Formats: sequence, C-alpha cells, structure tokens
Amino acid sequence: MPSYMKDQPIMFTDTKVKKLIRESVEEDLGRMDMTTDAVVHQGMTASAEILSCEDLVLAGIEAAREVFLYIDSSLTFVSRFSDGEPVRKGEKIAGISGDAAAILKAERVALNFLQHLSGVATITSAFVKQISGLPVKIMDTRKTLPGLRLLEKYAVRMGGGTNHRMGLYDAVLIKDNHIAVAGGIAAAVMRVRERFPGIRPVEVEVTDLQEVREAVEVQADVIMLDNMDIPMMQAAVELVRKRAEVEASGNIRLENVRETAMTGVDRISVGALTHSVRAVDISLEIKFRSSQKE
Repeated sequence: MPSYMKDQPIMFTDTKVKKLIRESVEEDLGRMDMTTDAVVHQGMTASAEILSCEDLVLAGIEAAREVFLYIDSSLTFVSRFSDGEPVRKGEKIAGISGDAAAILKAERVALNFLQHLSGVATITSAFVKQISGLPVKIMDTRKTLPGLRLLEKYAVRMGGGTNHRMGLYDAVLIKDNHIAVAGGIAAAVMRVRERFPGIRPVEVEVTDLQEVREAVEVQADVIMLDNMDIPMMQAAVELVRKRAEVEASGNIRLENVRETAMTGVDRISVGALTHSVRAVDISLEIKFRSSQKE
C-alpha cells in the first residue's frame, strides 16, 4: 500500500514532506549563508510580512511555515490565509518574527515552495472556472517536477482540481507504447486483468475511433482520447455511450477547455497544471528590526 494516496490529506509534518523541506533548505544553505552571516549582527531580531503581488489561489503556506521552523524552531509564523483560499494583490499572507538571520536564510526556499505551489493552484482554479456548470473534472497528470509530485498534486486539489493517479503504482493506464509492446489493446487489457484480477479502473489511451471501439469491446473502465480534435472527441463520446468514462487529454488550454468539456467527456487531464506552470509573484519584506533579542 503506498504511503500517500490521492484521497488522503497532505501532512506537512510527515516524514516525506519534512525530508523534502530539509533537503531543499540544505541545498540552498550549504555550510553557511555568507551574506547574512556577514551583514546581520548576532542577536538581531526582525519581523517580516509575506505579501501577494498579484491575485492568486494560495497553496503551500504550511510548507513555507515548515521551512522557517526548520531553520529556527523559535520563529513565530502566523498565516492569515489557508491553502485553497483566494488572495488579492497587496494582501498580507503571513507574518514572521524572531531571529533576523534565520528569517533571511529561510526566505528564498519558503517563497520557492509558496510561489510554485500557488502557481499550480491558481492555474488549476482558472481551468476549473472555465468549465463551471458542466459535469466535468479537471485532472492533473504525472508530468510533475521530480521530487515535487506529492506537493504539486496537493496544490492541484487546492485549486479545485482532481488528482489522476499519483504514480505508476496505484492505477492502471495502458498507453500507446504499452499497446505497441503487447500487440494491441485487447492483449494489453487481458494481461492486466490476468495479473491483477478484479482491478479497477483499467484505463486505455486511444488515438482514433477504431481504437475507441476496441477499448469499448474489452470493457475498459476509462477511455483516454489522446490529442483528438473536437469533432473526433464528439464522435468518440457517441461511440462509448456511457459504457466507460471518457477522458480528454493532450493540447488542452484555457482557450479550448470549455469547448472540450462540451463534447460530453467526463474528465479532462491537463499536463500544463504542473509541467509548465508560472510561479506567482509573492514577496517577503522586512518590516521591523532590532539590534538585540529581547
């Protein structure tokens, strides 16, 4: 059984996430922060604010908190928003106070998590809004940055999206190369069912209407329409006739996602939610400093 399943919440104090945070801090900090150690007097304290520089959907605030507390557990971190909430440009997301050097050492890694994950949540929310009122799910893919899949898929959920499989280990998706190696859709599905009797769902990727018919004949649970145009998707949905879930995939953009949804598909998977997302603009500003710890 995998440690993390797509229907379980992320715990930012869990071993996997804490390990990722630790390694990210150590990657940046190394043996010392040359600039901060030279500029900041020992014992200096400060307070800082994390600010939104654009409208966004927040994700990763607890990851940011854990970065600061990993650097210095005595820091005070108070968030004003929770993950999944919209934040307007100019609003204060969180406040940090304590040792000034610790705040500066944690700043970049904390913002990296916050900006990237909020970027994922924000673009996901934009896709979800585009298909508002239609019975369609926006789903992610495995096109995630190595090492960040758990957090990126969490951010997708914070944006209102739905996770596809978390990895190769927790769901069956028979893709074009599997079909080529197996010698056809029927052969590939048969081998899956022989190896894992009773497993569901079995998803099959198809590229044309003949492959749609083959997937229906072998009773695939989900049929993924790969890079089909709108007319072909509509024809595929009509062929399936609710005998399987239908998923659209490939070349899905904000500009065409609603048109895609209106073909009658049940789900739309979008690699762009994670593989090429733009980090949102979030900053940290020092608001107060003192020369001695109280």
